[in-house]
Amino acid sequence: MKTKDMRRSAVPCLCAGALVLMSAIAGAQPPARVADPVAAAAPLPAAAGDPAVPDPEQNPIFRVGQSVVRVGRDYTLGAGETAGEVRAVLGSVTISGRVDGQVAAFLGDVRLTSTAVIDHELVVVGGSATVETGAVVYGSLVVVGGTLTAPPEFGPGGEQVVVGNKSVGDAVKAAVPWLTRGLLWGRPVVPDLGWVWMVMGAFFLLYLATNTLFDGPVSLAAAATYERPLTTFLLGLLVLVVSVPALVVLAATVIGIAIVPFVLCALLLAGLAGKAGVLRAVGASLVRQSSPESKLQSLRSFLLGAAVITFVYIVPVLGMAAWAVTGVLGLGAAASAVRVLLVREHPRRERPAVAAIAPGGPADAGLLEADSLEPSSGLAVSPLPPAAPAGDLALLPRATFLDRLAAFALDCLLVAIAVAVLGVGILGEGAFPLFLLAYHVAFWAWKGTTLGGIVVGLRVVRTQGAELRFVDALVRGLSAVFSMAALGIGCFWMLQDPKSQMWHDKIAGTLVVKAPRELILQ
Repeated sequence: MKTKDMRRSAVPCLCAGALVLMSAIAGAQPPARVADPVAAAAPLPAAAGDPAVPDPEQNPIFRVGQSVVRVGRDYTLGAGETAGEVRAVLGSVTISGRVDGQVAAFLGDVRLTSTAVIDHELVVVGGSATVETGAVVYGSLVVVGGTLTAPPEFGPGGEQVVVGNKSVGDAVKAAVPWLTRGLLWGRPVVPDLGWVWMVMGAFFLLYLATNTLFDGPVSLAAAATYERPLTTFLLGLLVLVVSVPALVVLAATVIGIAIVPFVLCALLLAGLAGKAGVLRAVGASLVRQSSPESKLQSLRSFLLGAAVITFVYIVPVLGMAAWAVTGVLGLGAAASAVRVLLVREHPRRERPAVAAIAPGGPADAGLLEADSLEPSSGLAVSPLPPAAPAGDLALLPRATFLDRLAAFALDCLLVAIAVAVLGVGILGEGAFPLFLLAYHVAFWAWKGTTLGGIVVGLRVVRTQGAELRFVDALVRGLSAVFSMAALGIGCFWMLQDPKSQMWHDKIAGTLVVKAPRELILQ
């Protein structure tokens, strides 16, 4: 009984002790006063006229972190303000505060007031820099195409480089309105800029002289543009796509560097003649004229086309599109004209083979050439089919210079890609010419053609019409180096050779023929 009474009396005691302990803890750690979360999150109102708070309406900027980027607009950093980096394009910059990073301006001026501090570099391209007394630049100062105006005691923490003078800077600044109101609008001609009309006038005189002095090639280019505009445009794209990698490949080799100026001059002259032909074709499509047109009519067509194209150049977006299309058309028209001129100068000499059956002789008496038969011989003559037999590939038509150039350009592009993917390895920078030589020799010995030749439809055969051997391919490849080393004269030799052979063709005893698709990979 006593035990039960003791248990009953202990429960209230424990409860009372727990209450006393909780009260003691609460008294030792009183609850802190919690501030209003809405009031705590709200920012303090900025004082009126506080320079540290920029007005978004007066000074809108595009911020990336702490950087400031401006395109086509000026920027001002006030006194007491701080920025990480400041970059401006086609706009001027005024710094009165502190910039933790770099200040760079392209085609714009930079002015540092007496309170300006730049912790890193100041770079101005196509503009001038003005530094007032008290301004500090801890990094280097570089001005390209402009002037630097600073007090005698001023000196940056790093190097100070000024390239150009005021005239260069003024010339660069003159291009800013064309960039903002011409290039950005998609038109090459801004009508209120005087120097643009001077440039257009110079090009007009070049096209006019080309149209007058080279009437024949320009007429061929105009005819190609007028009769086959889509084909001419695609041909121009092909010339553009092939010429750029070919120039890069040539510039990467010692031999090719000497050829690059000639190629550039040829492209420039071809572009002038082709563009003059395009202008004449545009004018001819607007007026009716006799065929063939007289020189006076061709001049009228040229002037009318030049006026129409110049007007289109002023229209935004459409002007830049017209400039690009006419340029590509000009390259295609020039390529078409060159092809026609080459065919006229070196026409293909067909040797029609005929079957001669002697009276009373067997049916397979042999093949005789038509020019060797006398009219009074009494032989029955029947023409052979145009396709040459597989055993005599020399009877196939010769490949033209443009065909061989296109195949070589494609091969150079493929080898350049392969070298870039595989890496030059232990061969160093001379890997490309060695790979190019090995590639040609291997493919000539294997299939008598290359991958570029397969695309164009070319095949290399011996002068007797037999297939190429490895020794023939090796001799041809090594002698081709000699043909190109002589400023390419050995390659251009085929333009006047009766058999359309280059120097390495003559040395190795080979011919390059246009083969049907079924004979290329047999």
